[in-house]
Amino acid sequence: MAGIRLSKVMADRGLCSRREADELIRQGLVEVDGKVVSILGTRIDPSVQITLAPQALRARQRLVTVLLNKPPGYVSTQPEKGYRDARSLICAANRHCQPRSIERQSPHRAAIHVAGRLDIDSSGLLVLTEDGVIARQLIHPEHPMSKEYVVRVRGKIVESALDTLREGLELDGKKLRKADVVQNKSDQLRFVLTEGRNRQIRRMCELVGLEVVSLTRTRIGNILLGRLPRGRWRLMQHDEAF
Repeated sequence: MAGIRLSKVMADRGLCSRREADELIRQGLVEVDGKVVSILGTRIDPSVQITLAPQALRARQRLVTVLLNKPPGYVSTQPEKGYRDARSLICAANRHCQPRSIERQSPHRAAIHVAGRLDIDSSGLLVLTEDGVIARQLIHPEHPMSKEYVVRVRGKIVESALDTLREGLELDGKKLRKADVVQNKSDQLRFVLTEGRNRQIRRMCELVGLEVVSLTRTRIGNILLGRLPRGRWRLMQHDEAF
C-alpha cells in the first residue's frame, strides 16, 4: 500500500507521539490538507499539510514535564520491593518553586514517565514527562541527546586512561561512541555522552582502573540541573527546550 501511516508522519514531525496521534485521529482531531481524517491506519503522502484541531493543541499545552534532582537510593525505572520510586518525590512538599497557577501545582504521578533512566546509585537530573514528543526526543536512538555527568573517582587518573575513555572502549561486544572526557579536579572527571548503556560510565571507569565514588548528571541537551536542590523538582517551562 502506498504512502506512510499518518501517525508515523505526525510523530516524525514532532506533533505528538504515535500513540497520541492514534487517539487524536480516532477522535477526529486531525486534518490532512484541510480534510478531517478519523480512520486509524490511514496512509498519506509525507509531504501533505497536517493540522491539529484547537482542542488538541490546547491539550498538548497542558502536558507536564518534571525536572527532578534524583538522590542516590531512588529507582528511576520499575521499582523493586525494598527500593524507593523516584516518582514518590513528586509532591507539593518537594517542589522547588511556588506554582504560578492552581492548575499547575503537582502533576499526577501515574501520568508521568521517566524519559532516560538514572541508576539507583547515581544522582542528578531526571526527566519525567506526560509528553510523548519529549520522551521520544530523549530516548529514541535515532536522535542522540548529549548528557553531561560529573564523576568523582578513586584511583590515579592518567592521560592514557582519558584517551581510552574518550574513544577506545567497547561494552558488551559493541564499540562505544566517542565521549568527551576531561579532568576537572584530582579526583573528578566530566563526561559528555550521546548514548546511555546500562551503568555505562561506571563500567567504562572500571575498564581503565578507576572506581566511581559518586556520579551526578548535570545536563540533558540544553536543560541544566543548575541549582535545583537534591530531592526537589520543578516544572519545565514552555520557553525551555532540550
